[in-house]
Amino acid sequence: MELTRIHHVAIICSNYEQSKRFYTEVLGLEVLGETYRADRDSYKLDLQVGGIYQIELFSFRDAPERPSYPEARGLRHIAFEVESIAEAVRELERKEIEVEPVRIDPVTGKAFAFFADPDGLPIELYEK
Repeated sequence: MELTRIHHVAIICSNYEQSKRFYTEVLGLEVLGETYRADRDSYKLDLQVGGIYQIELFSFRDAPERPSYPEARGLRHIAFEVESIAEAVRELERKEIEVEPVRIDPVTGKAFAFFADPDGLPIELYEK
C-alpha cells in the first residue's frame, strides 16, 4: 500500500452556522458543496484548501466535547501553511481572533502560531 496524500480532514462542530462562517469568512476557505442529511439532522460542508486538500465540516446533534487541554491522545491539531506568519496573525487579529504568540520551530527554524476554531479545535499556521 502506498499512501499518496491526505484526502480530507473531518471536523465536527457544535454550531454549524458559526463554524461555517469561521471557516469560510475568517479563514477564507472555498465551499465545494453543502449537503443536508435529513436522516441525521446533519449538515456536511465540503471546503477547499489551496486548491488541493479538503475539509469536511459536520454538524451532529449532541456531539460530545473534544478534550484539548491538557493534551489528549489522538489527532492533536490541523496545520495550514502560510507565506508570512506575521501577515496571517495580523489578519486574524483584525478579525478579532485570539492568536498565541509566534514561536520558532527549533528543528526547522520556521515560525508558527496557534489559534482555535469556535469549538476550541487547535489550528496551527506554519510559515512556508
